[in-house]
Amino acid sequence: MTDAEELRVRTGELLDEHPPATTDRTDFLRARFDAGLAWVHYPVGLGGLDAPRALQTVVDAELAAAGAPDNDPRKIGIGLGMAAPTVLAHGTDEVRRRFLRPLWVGEEVWCQLFSEPGAGSDLAALATRAVRDGEDWVVDGQKVWTSSAHTARWAILIARTDPDAPKHRGITYFVCDMTAPGVEVRPLRQITGEAEFNEVFLTGVRIPDAHRLGEVGDGWRVAQTTLMNERVSIGGARIPREGGMIGKVATTWRERPELRTHELHRRLLDHWVDAEVARLAGERLRQQLVAGRPGPEGSAMKLAFARLNQAISGLEVELLGDEGLLYGEWEMRRPELVDFTGRDAGYRYLRSKGNSIEGGTSEVLLNIVAERVLGLPPEPRNDKDVAWKDLAR
Repeated sequence: MTDAEELRVRTGELLDEHPPATTDRTDFLRARFDAGLAWVHYPVGLGGLDAPRALQTVVDAELAAAGAPDNDPRKIGIGLGMAAPTVLAHGTDEVRRRFLRPLWVGEEVWCQLFSEPGAGSDLAALATRAVRDGEDWVVDGQKVWTSSAHTARWAILIARTDPDAPKHRGITYFVCDMTAPGVEVRPLRQITGEAEFNEVFLTGVRIPDAHRLGEVGDGWRVAQTTLMNERVSIGGARIPREGGMIGKVATTWRERPELRTHELHRRLLDHWVDAEVARLAGERLRQQLVAGRPGPEGSAMKLAFARLNQAISGLEVELLGDEGLLYGEWEMRRPELVDFTGRDAGYRYLRSKGNSIEGGTSEVLLNIVAERVLGLPPEPRNDKDVAWKDLAR
């Protein structure tokens, strides 16, 4: 069993052999992966050492103290938080070896081709088709709200492979090459003025069967791995006390006493307490992850994250008064990441509106929490055993 002291020794050896000050950033990250210090809980040879997940903090602390570069996780969050655990859980050995190293190093950006114009909240009703053609699958359809599609090299994709089966049982999961012929990415301009999201059109796109994750028709089960990890990565990110958006408002409150009112003070205290409760709940959620149990509680955290962000950003705009109505810029850009704390209050207010949609709508997450966390009776569903092709659309 790998322990903390052994990890410190291994980390020291990595630093001795590849000094951060004189080693190319990408070369250092590759060496870190090969040393098993990327995800210590992953298997040997795939960036890990089969060590307890909790020991990752030992490695991270040693490398941070030495000034070692990280893999810029905010830019590759979809790959790290969603694609990697799905590839690990359901990919073949060949697929794992091909994708995990460049994914973690950040050499290849990933995106998620799940939502569709006619199947957003009801994801299992998706209509994108994949038809077997020899050793390939030919995919046709449209996906929407795809973050990072304009920079992505690969995508995790779910498509319908059996329209005669009920909607949850006729789906298959693939890894799609975003540079393949027939993949067209179009920007979707948002209320912020930016095009952080995209719509993706797939026309005769060929995907080798070797890039299928899981069995044919078992894509919904595979997708649950992605979705559970997605909600944890969105709602359960580690932040310090008074970090994130509540920190921006608290700083303004302290530095601008002329803006204060009794009512705003009361609301700020309420949101500060809620933010601290969410932070501590996130710590508990990560402890479950350490134990290998990412569960439906991630949906509750993502739900709380959305509500809290929208409430805090609304308070910030009110606190700033006339200044809160200003907006720094509204030019068309295609950013590589979402930066809530590095922008102005107007941006935070507008961008937070999307938090209750992305990663699962708040309405869907309420159902998940009710049924899978609280154990309440499920809503009646009369389409579970009906062939997808016979559903009204």
